[in-house]
Amino acid sequence: MTWNASLYENKHSFVWQYGENLLEILSPQKGDRILDLGCGTGHLTDRIAKMGATAIGIDNSPAMIAQAKQNYPDVQFEIADGTNFTFSESFDAVFSNAVLHWIKPPEAVINCIWKVLKPGGRFIAEFGGKGNVREIVDAIASTFKENDELNQLAANSWYFPSIGEYASLLEKQGFEVNNAMLFDRPTPLDGEEEGMRNWLEMFAQGIFSDISSDKKEEILCKIEEKLRPKLHQNNTWFADYRRIRIVAKKV
Repeated sequence: MTWNASLYENKHSFVWQYGENLLEILSPQKGDRILDLGCGTGHLTDRIAKMGATAIGIDNSPAMIAQAKQNYPDVQFEIADGTNFTFSESFDAVFSNAVLHWIKPPEAVINCIWKVLKPGGRFIAEFGGKGNVREIVDAIASTFKENDELNQLAANSWYFPSIGEYASLLEKQGFEVNNAMLFDRPTPLDGEEEGMRNWLEMFAQGIFSDISSDKKEEILCKIEEKLRPKLHQNNTWFADYRRIRIVAKKV
């Protein structure tokens, strides 16, 4: 997955905008040391810093980190692997928005989070849960299946767990899960006709990596055609998001 920071900034601002209400749960305090795991282009990391905490953002995408540093030169950002990161100083909280469905195996991520948290430290996250973008996933899969030369859908890079599955992983690590919820959040996409196309180009790009440009255009048109009756309303495309929200504590 090679992230397009410009497309992310210009067409997918909803990603961090929806994450802002998660900051109310995080409730950063002056003197807190908080890690933003999967910070993207840094908008929420900066919000945390402006609330008085010492905020550090990490992401495995050099393009995203470069954009974050350009956006907020006074905030600390680092390139890091979500399954293998360490810090010499521990954190009061780890925060993550719209990221953990990208990182596998989840056990490795949870272990890293555990290690960098202080005793009593908090883990607050929101990401794609069970059933997330099901209509989109099904449309992609059926379109690929209909094409003889594309008889095998690329490996799904997403991880969408149930509450029970993810809470069990946290508890196995030693976390106390204080709150967990799964909820629907249909999300309007920027651009009247190109909204779904932009979403696919941004978040499903790996599926099309080995397809010629002409064939890719044909496939994208078919996916849009399948999705239009369900996810296009009043000249607006929607993504059928389902989110899982987790609040846990290191005990």
